[in-house]
Amino acid sequence: MAKSSAASPWRPLATLLAVVLALGLWSYLGPSRTPKLGLDLRGGTQVTLTPRVSEGTITDDQLKQAVDIIRQRVNGLGVAEAEVSTQGQGASASILVSVPGVSEQGIADVLKQTAKLAFRPVEQLAAGAPASASTSSSASASASPSPTASTEVIFAPYESTANDAALQNAFANIDCTNPAVRQGGVPDDPTKWIVTCSKDGTAKYLLQPAFIEGTSIDNAAAGVPQGGTTWLVTLDFDSDGTKKLADASTLLYKQTSPKNQFAIVLDGLVSSSPYFSEPILGGQAQITGTFTQQEATDLANILKYGALPLTLEIAEVTSLSPTLGQDQLNAGLLAGALGLLLVAVYLLVYYRVLGLVAVFSLVVAAIITYFAFIILGAQLGFTLTLAGVAGAIVAVGITADSFVVYFERIRDEIREGKALKAAINAGWGRARRTILVADFVSLLAAVVLYWLSIGSVRGFAFTLGLTTVIDIAVAFLFTRPLVVLFGRNKWFSSGSPMTGLDPNRLGVTSISTPHARSTYAESIGE
Repeated sequence: MAKSSAASPWRPLATLLAVVLALGLWSYLGPSRTPKLGLDLRGGTQVTLTPRVSEGTITDDQLKQAVDIIRQRVNGLGVAEAEVSTQGQGASASILVSVPGVSEQGIADVLKQTAKLAFRPVEQLAAGAPASASTSSSASASASPSPTASTEVIFAPYESTANDAALQNAFANIDCTNPAVRQGGVPDDPTKWIVTCSKDGTAKYLLQPAFIEGTSIDNAAAGVPQGGTTWLVTLDFDSDGTKKLADASTLLYKQTSPKNQFAIVLDGLVSSSPYFSEPILGGQAQITGTFTQQEATDLANILKYGALPLTLEIAEVTSLSPTLGQDQLNAGLLAGALGLLLVAVYLLVYYRVLGLVAVFSLVVAAIITYFAFIILGAQLGFTLTLAGVAGAIVAVGITADSFVVYFERIRDEIREGKALKAAINAGWGRARRTILVADFVSLLAAVVLYWLSIGSVRGFAFTLGLTTVIDIAVAFLFTRPLVVLFGRNKWFSSGSPMTGLDPNRLGVTSISTPHARSTYAESIGE
């Protein structure tokens, strides 16, 4: 990379220009030309839910499962940074749901629905990516019309009254690898055929109408059988579920894969898809596999509480004003602008013309970041919150640090006796490793923070990680080649005090020709 950009600095600059223009065009032609703002910046709706049970007491497991299902539901509305939390315990507990930019009626209608858990026979199964226009689904086991390619985005679950050509086309072209496609949160009709995705997007399913609904499950538990070593999930069904399970398992266990499988579907997405190895006649079943303890426990909770045994009553629905958030946003943007200005002033005073490279790089990084916010908001539902703004402001320091590392390496190489052009190349070779290591540490911290946190903290981590990646791209595709171009300029090579590489300040006789290292040693009294 160093030799290539030094030999032809215009190539990476042209590449970066093409990327910026493409991002700008994408942002301009998209549904919105501004970033989507989060709850604290644009307001939204807050719903207070009061859980009720017909008998017994409300357990922490029930509340946790209800929160997980509700969080999936509200994210299915196409929003992000929704906040779902609990207050209190037991009979006095309540669930608070805060969603940005959604009407009171819209969120209330969604939360009033009961989550649908269903067992569906698997008709077809394939990898999560869409099929090509010329290839029909290889998993099809029935004589159906070959699906044709479609540019229409198909969201899970896609429903149909029959296994017709439209359903086959949906199965072929649904892109389960796209997180926006598999948001879920949409209770499916158990009497219809559906095309849907696994929760992780690795597989897509064409499923028959349900043979058992979640209300037929009496109990589910994770455990290790006596004398065994692997985790499994045990199920107990009521009398109606026992009969339906016996009929379905007797029919399906004889089928070849994947038709001997059944999908456990919660709110439109497949949580698991085990298979029948024999008929199950006693109303008790076991789901085995390569489960970890956590995976088995999570699946048992889905089966046990998937149908939301809690009746959620809407106690209060209120609109949240964005006024306070707007004031905080203005204050945050002002702080960021002042910080950026101070960094720019310092760079210009200390590095002079060389500091202009840093300022231009900061501007380019800011433009790319802004376009990325717009595109991610439109494609993935990313919303910018105050925490995200803080992450972007922190990134200013990370980006400026990359410039300082590179510029100081150049100055050190000149003090070591190299001419300017050689110092620019040698300095980049050393600075590049330092920049990559520093950015990797920052990126690693952002990834860990993202996976271990929820809510607005994840927004901070995501923004920090995104801007760190942008910093690396700008350093390699803009800062480095621009410094190379400056180094080829006759005036810049003259060592004028305005270049930031004044020989007198560096303790050398010249920056345009090689010189003895002892020159610098003598200048500092060694």
